[in-house]
Amino acid sequence: MTQPTIPGFRRVPRTGVIYVMHRARREGYRPGHPDWANLGQGMPETGPIPGAPPRVETLRIDPAAQEYSPITGEIALRQKVADLYNALFRQDKASKYTWENVSIAGGGRAALTRIAAALGNINMGHFLPDYTAYEELLSVFKAFIPIPILLDPDEGYQAPLAMLKREILGRGLSALLVSNPCNPTGQLVEGERLRRWVRMARDLHCSLIIDEFYSHYIYTGLPNGYPPKIVSAARYVEDVNADPVIIVDGLTKNWRYPGWRLSWTLAPKEVINAIASAGSFLDGGPNHPFQAPALELLEPEHVFQETEALQKHFSQKRQYTLDRLRDLDIEIESEPAGTFYVWANLSSLPAPLNDGLSFFKEGLKEKVITVPGVFFDVNPDRRRSIARYGNYTRISFGPDMPTLERGFDALARLITRFS
Repeated sequence: MTQPTIPGFRRVPRTGVIYVMHRARREGYRPGHPDWANLGQGMPETGPIPGAPPRVETLRIDPAAQEYSPITGEIALRQKVADLYNALFRQDKASKYTWENVSIAGGGRAALTRIAAALGNINMGHFLPDYTAYEELLSVFKAFIPIPILLDPDEGYQAPLAMLKREILGRGLSALLVSNPCNPTGQLVEGERLRRWVRMARDLHCSLIIDEFYSHYIYTGLPNGYPPKIVSAARYVEDVNADPVIIVDGLTKNWRYPGWRLSWTLAPKEVINAIASAGSFLDGGPNHPFQAPALELLEPEHVFQETEALQKHFSQKRQYTLDRLRDLDIEIESEPAGTFYVWANLSSLPAPLNDGLSFFKEGLKEKVITVPGVFFDVNPDRRRSIARYGNYTRISFGPDMPTLERGFDALARLITRFS
């Protein structure tokens, strides 16, 4: 890509999914095109699924909601989020979340950007591989230094607690950014392991910033029964205003409303005040008209019904995806315990398909979209010269089943063409 010619501007890279979609559109892809299959999709299907509550199809907007929203969102929605977490995870806890522990933002990236802008001059750890958008997020703000922590496929892309403690103490980390379940590997920290992570953050004075956008896509222990399993670090926080645990979630994935652009941050009051100040100059506040309609979506019974349906539906698509990948001789080092992605190793395929970028480019000729693994090698400012995960790709089972079937038929044709 050529350097900018207009004075003062730098080249701003696209995130992995944005890059592949830009390339796909150049080749003729359009959303809903009957010949294309987007297996790089970073969102879940948004239509009706069996057993789920009816989808919102119409909205009535209060004229007052045409005005700017408060920077941290309406108090009614903030309290509703706090009530949901208290009901799901903290019924037996003396310390409860209130609206003062919640900030509403315009989607996950906006929420994470506010957090990044509020961080001080610290070392912040992040995992490899992880969410592609973290890369530019960790590059833009210069107050903190991002420190990569490499996850080993031989360990199932899990981070042992002893290793994390060594990283925090040895590198002087004051914060740790993690997606749980992880995008792209689908690996999950839950139960006693997650409890120990929260205790570690408390004992070592290291803020745990947890992206929980896929926390309802849980496949461990299915069938889950009722209510369905939802994983959150909020369950293990002792004091909501003292424990350094910052949780980010929203309607995008777990409620399957990505276009609403509503997210929340759950944190100690001190953190909420800091990110409110950051939001005042970064984005000016979240979507206002959709905040009142979101209240009904956060009723516990609605959440349970949607999550139960989501887990049943997506677990079927997960199994279909795993079966088709294995039929194509594509290696899966660790099956996803969460999310709607499979982290796939292409090394056993014939050249050039054993390279994620080539696999993606050749796939466009068959009208199928994937995301090359190199985009998950979070490398702020390109400080490392050696790129990882060149032989990997991320396959999404976020689309509906007809799209998955069409996409895997296209991948089968692609591999046959080079066999």
